[in-house]
Amino acid sequence: MKVVLIPCPIAEQTAAQVLPEEVRQYILACRHFLVENIRTARRFISELKLGIDIESLQFEILDKDSQRAQIKEYFKNHSELELIGVMSEAGCPGVADPGALAVSIAQEEGIEVIPLVGPSSILLALMGSGFSGQSFCFHGYLPIDKIDRAKRIDQLTREVVKSGQTQMFIETPFRNESLLEHLLQLLPSDMRIAIGCELTSPQGYIQTKTAKEWAQNLPSLHKKPCIFLLGK
Repeated sequence: MKVVLIPCPIAEQTAAQVLPEEVRQYILACRHFLVENIRTARRFISELKLGIDIESLQFEILDKDSQRAQIKEYFKNHSELELIGVMSEAGCPGVADPGALAVSIAQEEGIEVIPLVGPSSILLALMGSGFSGQSFCFHGYLPIDKIDRAKRIDQLTREVVKSGQTQMFIETPFRNESLLEHLLQLLPSDMRIAIGCELTSPQGYIQTKTAKEWAQNLPSLHKKPCIFLLGK
């Protein structure tokens, strides 16, 4: 058995631009998939127009609520298969994604893992920010509670000033603008903030400005997938 980590587009209708041919070939070879969302996975495969009978494919949920024992049992019951594909909602499975559980178990059980090339908002934003790519840290979601979030933002700011390490984090799209407002309230005016918004889509961008500059011209981020970076 081999576990194949299949990247998905970050933005809709961009598969032709962001996915190499190898991804398509592996999808053609897989009949069993661990996916974060079955509906999204089926739609993604259909959009590739590979001539696959979607009804012939078998999908199993692998999300934030999946248990280790459950996935271990899945691998045990499918040990005779040649390939099992793992897909996230968007981007690369295993990176800030429940797919990491399947990879961890596969490594533990001595199952070969095959990661495929695809879009990652973390790397794309880091590449386009102008911040340090030698030393960086991705924190996922910051605390929702304002007091706890303020403490975390202070910690991240200190780390940037102290070591120059790039600090990266995300937020639920409908809370993007409140997070940015909180950042601008707390950060020094000369702290540089990069925002990657709707990356890989036609309207996507990555822009780096100081907190003062962002405050003078607030972007529209509501319900748009974004990633935030602090750096020198």
